[in-house]
This record gives sequence, structure tokens and C-alpha cells, in this order.
Amino acid sequence: MKYQFNWSVLWSGQSGQWLLSGLILTLELSVLAWLMAVVLGTVAGAFRTAPWKPLRAVATFYVEFFRNVPLLVWMFFWYFGVPPLLPRALQDWVFAHSLEFWAAVCALGVYSGARFSEVLRSGIQSIPRTLIEASVASGLTVAQAYRHVILPIALRLIIPPATSESLNLLKNSSVALTISVAELTFQTRQIETYTAKAIEALTAGTLVYLVLCVTIASIMGWVERRTAIPGLITGGRGESR
Repeated sequence: MKYQFNWSVLWSGQSGQWLLSGLILTLELSVLAWLMAVVLGTVAGAFRTAPWKPLRAVATFYVEFFRNVPLLVWMFFWYFGVPPLLPRALQDWVFAHSLEFWAAVCALGVYSGARFSEVLRSGIQSIPRTLIEASVASGLTVAQAYRHVILPIALRLIIPPATSESLNLLKNSSVALTISVAELTFQTRQIETYTAKAIEALTAGTLVYLVLCVTIASIMGWVERRTAIPGLITGGRGESR
């Protein structure tokens, strides 16, 4: 049978509202998980290059534990496994404030944080050793050197790979549909179910993800060019800035 396209299903009835609510929830989930991932990744990445072995051991355990288990498993773990371990008052709060959403934020945040930490570690290790030694020789403690010299430079060096990880985080947010988070992919599947128009629904979801990712990549490319360090970071168009 010849397929009959009907693109009007995307804005008729509740379809448009579903797509909009899915987009908003995807952005909320991604932003909160990204903030968690950046904090965890920065701390773990710094610890993995620190001169103190216990800190390196803790950071290595975090990275290897969370990075090497599939994200889907973490979604189920935080949704089904963690709530029974929480104090009663906290259980009541999360059940009353969208348990599935916060489980998805935690799962995506800790998983992506482990990946971000490796990006930051590579950025720190790419800094010339003489620059690190000079910061310590100038009278700074190791902690002060990380805070004022090493991390500010490393965070600028890693913008390109960090952009890729940020885009992966946004796209990985679609896994949250497995625990009933009504994000964008969940809503496109709902439109497909109610309209029996799979191509139209999935095309709409695909285009929204594409626009989001291209927008983020463009913004981060602009940030990369603006924060380029002469001699350390190549400008976005191949020339040294």
C-alpha cells in the first residue's frame, strides 16, 4: 500500500502541545544533568591529575565505575534501586516531585560526569609541564595552582571535545523515555501512537534534535574562537588566535 503523508498531524489536535512540552522537558533535563556533569567532571578530572594518590584513586574509581556501565542500566538503577534506600522524608519528596525526572537527571549527570572528567584530564595533561612548574615556583600551592592557572587554561583547551560530550548528553536524554520521562522522544512516540503517522512524528523529533545540536555546536564554536589562547588553542578556522 502507498503511504499517505499527512504533515498536518504535527500541529493538529494535541500534537503541537506534546512536541513543545517534550522539547521543554528535554532542555530542563539536559541542562540540569549538564550542570551536574560539569561539576563532577571538573572535580574528578582535577583529582585524576593531582599529586596525591588517594585523590587519584577515588577519581579513577568514579570514572571507571560510571563510565563502563551502560546509561540504560543507570536509568533503571536510579529509578528502581535508589528510592528504597533513601530516608522516608526524602522518599516522600521525590515521589511527590516527579521521581522519574530526578532519576533521569542523576543517571545522566553521573554518567556524563565520568566522561567529562576524562576530557578535562586530557586537557590538563596537554598543558606544558613548565607552565605548571612555574605556577608552583611562583609561590602558589598545588590547590591554588589548579584553581588560578591549570583549570582555567584546561577548561578553554577542552571546548571542542566538551562540545561533543555536551551534544552526546543532549541526545542521550532520549534514554529517559524508558523510565517514563515525557521528553521529546517520548512525545514523538505518543504522537505516532495516536495518529498512526510514524514518519511524520519521527521526522519532527529528528529535526528538533538536529536544530538543537547545530545551535549548541555553533554557540560553542563561537565561544571557542573567543576564548582561544595564542600558541595553545587553534582558532575555529584553522589559524592561530
